[in-house]
Amino acid sequence: MRRIVVGVSGTPGSLSALHRAAEEARLRDAELWAVMAWQAPGGELASRNSCGVPALADYRAAAAERLRELLDGAFGAAHPGVTLAGLTVRATPGAALVDTARRSGDLLVVGTGSRSPLRRLVRPSVARYCLAHAACPVLTVPPSPLQAALDEVHRRNFWRVPLDVRELAQ
Repeated sequence: MRRIVVGVSGTPGSLSALHRAAEEARLRDAELWAVMAWQAPGGELASRNSCGVPALADYRAAAAERLRELLDGAFGAAHPGVTLAGLTVRATPGAALVDTARRSGDLLVVGTGSRSPLRRLVRPSVARYCLAHAACPVLTVPPSPLQAALDEVHRRNFWRVPLDVRELAQ
């Protein structure tokens, strides 16, 4: 059976990608695989030195619970209308998605969030990683236009710029 693999992290971009992936799964009569990558706090090196097996099991369980919450929040009682599988993978997000979407008939769906220069330095782009390494087609979903408006509100609040009510009438 064909699979649509989508990365889910809880960001607005990943939720847009999730809904687009559900749409693609309905159109292609495919299974929808929602993948959440997780890592132990401090990364792989820290987990080798300080985390035991019980702690890693707790982290995995927390990731699975978070994925369930995100899927319930995204679709609610009205499920996506296709077979939905949730998968938590202990890896970086890009590697988890590329490793999961390795079949020739798969389609990998990733969201592209707003990328400030600082964010690019601190956290590499999952979408770019997937485009460079995936063995299947990759569909990138741009951020919602509402995300740009939300980012503008956050910047305005951060810099304490007063709201001009005349802007709301436009």
